[in-house]
Amino acid sequence: MCEYCGCQSLTSIDQLTREHDTVVALISRVRTARRSGDTAAAAALARRIAAVLGPHTRVEEEGLFPALADDFPVQIAALTEEHRQIEAVLGEAEGGVPADPAWPDKLLAALADLREHILKEQDGVFPAALASLTTDQWEDVEAVRARAGSALSGPAA
Repeated sequence: MCEYCGCQSLTSIDQLTREHDTVVALISRVRTARRSGDTAAAAALARRIAAVLGPHTRVEEEGLFPALADDFPVQIAALTEEHRQIEAVLGEAEGGVPADPAWPDKLLAALADLREHILKEQDGVFPAALASLTTDQWEDVEAVRARAGSALSGPAA
């Protein structure tokens, strides 16, 4: 995805971006499953997306967003609300295939919103963080990452 501002040179942003890339790839697989009518596969993929987003969202909401909230309160509040909306739809698949026959379409709509959300973060939040966070704030973000972990394995290539 984004590589124009240099923010990926920071480990924190690189990890968040790699998680975004993983989620985008999984979204593509959900669309394929939906086209073939495989709701069970879509639900399994929704659980994988939720697993990636769990620690990812924690790093954003406990580390990155608080550091930006004073300067961008409306935007940070909107992004946090989007997290809740997306989590709610993904969470419906937590126990297996949701019984709601409308869920596959709700999932596709939530994943379209997630793609837009990712673009907002990569084109807005990450460059803003690069420009404005202090060393102490980046250390706070790293501390949250250390506690939250990641669903991805290994360091960035």
